[in-house]
Amino acid sequence: MSVSTGSMTTRSMSAAPNIATPEADPVSPTTSLRTALATVCISGALAEKLAAAAAAGFDGVEIFEPDFVASPWSAAQVRSRCAELGLSIDLYQPFRDFDSARPEILEANLRRADRKFDVMEDLGTDQILVCSSVAPDALDDDRIAEQLHRLASRAHERGLRVSYQALAWGRFVNTYEQSWEIVPRADHPALGLCVDSFHILSRGSDPAGIEQIPGEKLFFLQLADAPHMDMDVLQWSRHYRLFPGQGTFDLSAFLGHVLTAGYSGPLSLEVFNDVFRQSEPKRAGVDALRSLLALQESTLGRLAAPQTGQAGSATSDAAPGRDDAGRPGRCPRRSDRVRPAV
Repeated sequence: MSVSTGSMTTRSMSAAPNIATPEADPVSPTTSLRTALATVCISGALAEKLAAAAAAGFDGVEIFEPDFVASPWSAAQVRSRCAELGLSIDLYQPFRDFDSARPEILEANLRRADRKFDVMEDLGTDQILVCSSVAPDALDDDRIAEQLHRLASRAHERGLRVSYQALAWGRFVNTYEQSWEIVPRADHPALGLCVDSFHILSRGSDPAGIEQIPGEKLFFLQLADAPHMDMDVLQWSRHYRLFPGQGTFDLSAFLGHVLTAGYSGPLSLEVFNDVFRQSEPKRAGVDALRSLLALQESTLGRLAAPQTGQAGSATSDAAPGRDDAGRPGRCPRRSDRVRPAV
């Protein structure tokens, strides 16, 4: 597969500190894997998107900032409506082009962060997604870690966390390996990684290395499938992502690596697709959750199976991830509980 990523620096960054990786708890039948949907995945105004996510049975949502900005609701009203619908707000995103070689731009970006933190407090969410920079003044040295430490310190003072993600088209930081070199150097408890299946698999990166990242530093997971396409990776990402099982990515192996590392947050879908964003939102929401549940079942079954040499498999005497009848575990569906009216 040939992917055009524009001008990217492939220089190896300095090695990350040697951090001991704690053993991850095995996936078990009682593992509670929550589900979330980014509001960008489906059509409609923010109110319709939230109602569709709740009706489908998702546990939470990622609030995509342009959806919030276009909504007539205040952050407090969005928080209240999500509470009525039984939805948590798991992430506010995105915060783009934070790091900068120009001191005055960095200070402006820190002020911008403060305003986003205000919104997050009103929304009732504690995590923000910070993307690697694509700006002309982006950094490619240790100052990225220093600046992210400053950002995380400001977030920590307010009980918030920063999830750093390498965009596949980032100017200098465009692989998860690079982002993981930076986060340990920044050395702040409020700073961790967001791993996104599209950004990792579209570049052909090997996701097996995710298993070496401490689970407590995997702050968030975003999932999307995609067809193989020979085109600019940014356009591929913005228009042709798919729900799990609809494309060609081996998402079961990918998710297996993330769970083996000890990730315990929600399984969240972030899918940019022109067709989905023109479809009826409640129907798209149902399709989205169905695909996520199928992915979880196949992944837990894969982890529970004896090792066969396939990526993402693992050997387990206890056959974790299956119930007493030997069936793969699944996410607890919100339909199993009393649902609020939408």
